[in-house]
Amino acid sequence: MFDKDRWQEIFIAIKQNKLRSVLTAFGVFWGIFMLVVMTGSGNGLVNGVTQGTANFASNSAFMWTQNTTKPYKGFRQGRWWNFNNRDMEIIRDQVPGVDVIAPRLQGWDVSQGENVHRGLRSGSFTVNGDYPAYNLIDPSEMIHGRFLNEMDIHLRRKVCIIGERVYEVMFERGEDPVGQYMKVSGVYFQVVGVFRTLNPNIQLGSNKSESIYVPFTTMQQVYNYGDRVHYFGFTAKQGHSVAETAEQVMAVLKNNHSVAPDDKDAIGHFNVEEMVRTMTYLFLGINVLIWIVGIGTLIAGAVGISNIMVVVVKERTKEIGIQRAIGARPWTIVSQVLTESVFLTTIAGFIGLSLGTLVLHGVDTALTHSQAAMPADEQVFFTNPEIGVTMAVASLIILVITGLIAGLIPAQKAVRIKPIEALRHE
Repeated sequence: MFDKDRWQEIFIAIKQNKLRSVLTAFGVFWGIFMLVVMTGSGNGLVNGVTQGTANFASNSAFMWTQNTTKPYKGFRQGRWWNFNNRDMEIIRDQVPGVDVIAPRLQGWDVSQGENVHRGLRSGSFTVNGDYPAYNLIDPSEMIHGRFLNEMDIHLRRKVCIIGERVYEVMFERGEDPVGQYMKVSGVYFQVVGVFRTLNPNIQLGSNKSESIYVPFTTMQQVYNYGDRVHYFGFTAKQGHSVAETAEQVMAVLKNNHSVAPDDKDAIGHFNVEEMVRTMTYLFLGINVLIWIVGIGTLIAGAVGISNIMVVVVKERTKEIGIQRAIGARPWTIVSQVLTESVFLTTIAGFIGLSLGTLVLHGVDTALTHSQAAMPADEQVFFTNPEIGVTMAVASLIILVITGLIAGLIPAQKAVRIKPIEALRHE
C-alpha cells in the first residue's frame, strides 16, 4: 500500500494520460458533487419547513362548520349551521381525550376596508377573538407587553394584542404601544402586547403579522356574534390518537346540532398530526430519491473508471507478465490495480465533496443575508442547506467502496494473465 515504487508508477501513468485520467475521474466527481448538493438542498428544505412549524402543537386538530350534505331530523340538505359556546362544555364532558380546547372567532365581516384607526393612521387587518389557550396550540413570542389572559376573558375587557405588521403601520418605530388605544371596527381597544408568531409557515386563514387578537368573549359581545364560534382547535392528551379524538369530537358536535352522523362533509377539519406524518414521509421519499440518483451517478462513474482500468491493464500486459515472471505474487498485481483505481476515485470524489460543500456554503451565506432583511414572521421554506459529518463520512466510505468495485474486474483480469503470453504481447 505504501510502496514508493508503486506510487511512482501510478503518478507516471496519470501524467502520461492526463486527459484520459481527468475524463475518467469526472464521472465520480460529478456523482459525489450532485449527491452532496442534492442532499444539502433536501436538508435545506427540511430545515426551512420544520423551522417554521417546529413550535406548533403536533398533537392538535382544527374544525369548522360547512353546509350539510344530507337531510336529518326534519332539517333539509344544504343547511348552514354554527358551533356555539355550549359545544366546548359538551366536548370537555364527553370526550376524555381532549386536553386543550381553544375556540376562535375570525372577523371576516368586520374587517372590510380600513377597519383599524389610530389618529391619522389606518389600516386593514384581520380581527380574531381568542382564548389564552390558543397560544398553547400556536405559540407566539411577545415583543411588547403580554398575551391575552383569563381575566380578559372573564371581564370581557376591551384589550387587544397586535401582530408585528400592525405595529409597524399603526405606531412609530420605537414607540411603546402598550397602553395605547386603537379603534377596531368602530370599537376602541387598549393594546396590551405585540406578538411575533413562532410558526410562520402555518397560516390559518390570515397572515398572523397582520392580525389583531381580542378576548373571545369581548368579540362575541361588542360585534354581536351571540354565542357563535367560527372554529376551534384542540390538542389530544398524551396516549390518545388525534385522529380518534377528532372522530369522537365530530360525533359529539353532530349529535348536538342534529347533523346526520354519516354526513362527512358537514364539518371541515384538518389533523396536524397527520400533516406532520405526511411531511415526514415526503422528506424521507425526497432523501431516498436523492441517494438513488447520487449513487446511480457514482455507479456510472465507477463503470467508467473500471473500463479505463481494463484498458490500462491491457496496455501494461507485458509489464505485468514480467512482474509475474520474476516472482510477483497475484496479490501484488491486484493491489497495484486496486490502488490506482481507489486513488483516482478518492481524489475525484474528494474534489467533488469539497466543491459541493463550498457551493452549499455560498448558498447558505446568500440566504442568511437575504433572510436577515425579511420580517421575522415571513414564511421561509428553504434555509441552512448543509450536510452533516455523517454524510461526509458516508461519502468518503462510498468513494473507497466505489474505487474498489471499479478496480476489481480489471485486477482479476490482470491476475489471469499468464507470464509467457504476456511476454509475447505486442
